[in-house]
Amino acid sequence: MTPTIYYRPIPELQGGRWQLAGGWTRFSRLERLARGEAPRIVTEAPAEVMEALTAPRPDVLGLSMDRPRLMGIVNVTPDSFSDGGRHDSTPAAVAHGLALAAAGADMLDVGGESTRPGAAEVPGPEETARVVSVIEGLRGTPVSIDTRKAAVAGAAVQAGAGLVNDVSGLDFDPRMATEVARSGAAVCVMHAQGLPENMQDDPRYGDVLLDVYDALAERIARAVAAGIPKGRIVVDPGVGFGKTTEHNLAILRRISIYHALGCPVLLGVSRKRFIGTIGGTEAPDARDPGTLALTLAGVLQGIQIHRVHDVAGVAQGLRLWRAAEGTGETDGAET
Repeated sequence: MTPTIYYRPIPELQGGRWQLAGGWTRFSRLERLARGEAPRIVTEAPAEVMEALTAPRPDVLGLSMDRPRLMGIVNVTPDSFSDGGRHDSTPAAVAHGLALAAAGADMLDVGGESTRPGAAEVPGPEETARVVSVIEGLRGTPVSIDTRKAAVAGAAVQAGAGLVNDVSGLDFDPRMATEVARSGAAVCVMHAQGLPENMQDDPRYGDVLLDVYDALAERIARAVAAGIPKGRIVVDPGVGFGKTTEHNLAILRRISIYHALGCPVLLGVSRKRFIGTIGGTEAPDARDPGTLALTLAGVLQGIQIHRVHDVAGVAQGLRLWRAAEGTGETDGAET
């Protein structure tokens, strides 16, 4: 059987022949990948691949994808791994969300169920009760609902959410794709191996980079078949969801391959355990420097949306990166 061929653009900030996904990076070379074969550097790819790699991405929540966007995390939960219980009342969650927006978040991701490793499922009505009043309190700010359940997604969209961020990639609830199509919302389909209760028990892949690519392509096809236009789909390779540290690093090193799927790409690495493992820190909120490092690495590979806890710190890092690269303004700072 002829192996499937994949093409990963090798991003350059300046001088590249082609603009990557209508964004801030360019490329002139590609890495040709196939299972069982050594990678090769090439300077051309089939026309349909080049179209997927170079076409500007549609707006997400009314936001253009021609620069990196920050998605601030609003956990309305008692047990999320980083900030569980800090914002689990409506007033506290709304205040936190507004503070994140003021600090530089382009959009907010509101969640009422923890999906940390080992987390148990929350009943749908309880999850809905946690998030709806918060979303209503954040009207006027672009909001995503972080849920695996169609009923929760429907209530959240009615309350004002414009994006459904499904960490199961439409696998958990068979009604989710139909509900998103009916609602007119956008959707982020993420890759995860297993459920939060067991996903870190013993994750295995043949080739994690390519296995995740194929799984995301299948999820895109399923969403389109359900009536969701491709222009309303975002993809997320699911760093930390059913993956070891080495799996996570393999994805991050070559994450630009997912641009070939033709959708905006979301990266969620904020404060995850492998950052603490590599960086030598246990406390989740002490992992913000590592989060910034990986966010900037993703930006250099053209990743459009970055889901983070420490919005102010990442926004500052992006401003300094733009200033150092000459790709943005210094906001009037003294030289």
